[in-house]
Amino acid sequence: MQKRTDPRHQKRIRVVKNLFSWGFNKDQPFLRSTKKVVKKLAKIDKLISTYAPEWPIEQIPPMDLAILRLAIFELLHQKKTPYKVVVDEAVEIAKEFGSDTSYEFVNGVLGSIIEKELKIKD
Repeated sequence: MQKRTDPRHQKRIRVVKNLFSWGFNKDQPFLRSTKKVVKKLAKIDKLISTYAPEWPIEQIPPMDLAILRLAIFELLHQKKTPYKVVVDEAVEIAKEFGSDTSYEFVNGVLGSIIEKELKIKD
């Protein structure tokens, strides 16, 4: 994991917080990075539904959903960051802002997407 003071880590946290609050107020102003994620939400949410079928989107805790949305966006649409970094960052943000089991859920969903969508196996 990058240091908590790393600007990239801080930017991810800001985007996750923006996505989280957008879930409650669709009229709020966006960060530019958040807007990019929201434009791809249909595809992102479909992947979440596919790889977490026991959790309908509306039942996923909002913070977990925001973390997943950003991480999946980075994996599929911003391919410049290595997938291991994306997962590590998402897990660390889930540990910091989610529930006690959020990081396991986030890690599991992202692992499935990486294996089946990106065809990467470790």
